[in-house]
Amino acid sequence: MALRHLPRRTVRLRLTFLYGGLYLVSGAALLAVTYILVHHAVSSQVVSGQTLLPPHDGGGLQPGGVPGPGPGSSEGAVMDMLPPEAAEAMAHQRSTLLDQLLIQSGIALGIMSLISLALGWIVAGRILRPLRTITAAARDISATSLNRRLALQGPSDELKELGDTFDDLLSRLEASFLAQRQFVANASHELRTPLARQRTLGQVALSDPEASVDSLRAAHERILVAGAQQERLIEALLTLTRGHAGIEVRQPFDLGQLTREVTGARTQEAALRSVALRVRTEPATAAGNRNLAERLVVNLVDNAIKYNADDGWVDVSVRVMAGHAVLTVANSGPVVPPEAVERLFQPFQRLGTARTGGRRDGLGLGLSIVQAIAAAHGARLTTVARPEGGLITTVSFPVVTTHRALNGNGAMPVRTG
Repeated sequence: MALRHLPRRTVRLRLTFLYGGLYLVSGAALLAVTYILVHHAVSSQVVSGQTLLPPHDGGGLQPGGVPGPGPGSSEGAVMDMLPPEAAEAMAHQRSTLLDQLLIQSGIALGIMSLISLALGWIVAGRILRPLRTITAAARDISATSLNRRLALQGPSDELKELGDTFDDLLSRLEASFLAQRQFVANASHELRTPLARQRTLGQVALSDPEASVDSLRAAHERILVAGAQQERLIEALLTLTRGHAGIEVRQPFDLGQLTREVTGARTQEAALRSVALRVRTEPATAAGNRNLAERLVVNLVDNAIKYNADDGWVDVSVRVMAGHAVLTVANSGPVVPPEAVERLFQPFQRLGTARTGGRRDGLGLGLSIVQAIAAAHGARLTTVARPEGGLITTVSFPVVTTHRALNGNGAMPVRTG
């Protein structure tokens, strides 16, 4: 119960006691050194102050014929040569002097210690003022006020750096929330379209009084096509979510073999679209989730084949560069403005029907999924537009350092760098 009434152990309070404790320790050390020096000075004065006559033949005479001390005599020797009353008076005077020095220095140390605590409290408050600003802002900022910034002023010290880091965090959160809202809005629109088409097809088929088996079958086939489109969209959204969630356990896999499997399954589709698919791979070890990495390669290859020109080409290569497994997908196709490349990686963003030859058979999520999967693997993704048309996309996976120790799930953890 008594502990509840004690002041809260804040950083300011701890800093105050730290400042006061350091001053107390340093002051006590200074007092001890001063006391020792004064004691030594007084003892030296006793020895030198009793030699009133210059010594001769190793000795001297004091007033009244008392022999003086010779060179190098100690304080005890001097005190023994004095009369008892004089020695006692001198000892008492020295003791009183040292006691007064100790008492007065202790009082001064105590007063200055209290003053140092007060000054420490003030100084700690001034130092921690930016932290109070950050704390108050963190309490007030919510999902609807992420546009606020601290904008701390002052010298470029650790607290200013902390405030700037907090502002950067708010900027990233604001961008993330805006992207999430835009993604939800776009996903709702994309999901609503096939649902509305299904409902319309069903209503038209049911409202036809002269509907035949063939017309009903055709309507149901169109409904199934709309349902399949909706399933592809949902699967793509789930893959995008998995990519954003990151990878907990990384396993090594051969990126070259994975790419050969993906491109081998798409040779026929490329031939149907009159696209020459050229593949050059070599063994290249990467680390991560093989299924997600396969989806990355599939989306890049499908995107290159789908958004191409008649009698076009797609070059897919996998090589090792400085220990990194590097995947490169280049393709011909319509000219893409360089300033529009970044927009291609945003969900549900398309550059019109010029890239697809008038078709709109894509979901607008392929490159968004590629970007999310690359980020989850810590891979560096770069895409540039070819001046002649088409894109060149490069994915560089981190260097893999394997460890033989298995975790509890039997998976081999790896370290990437």
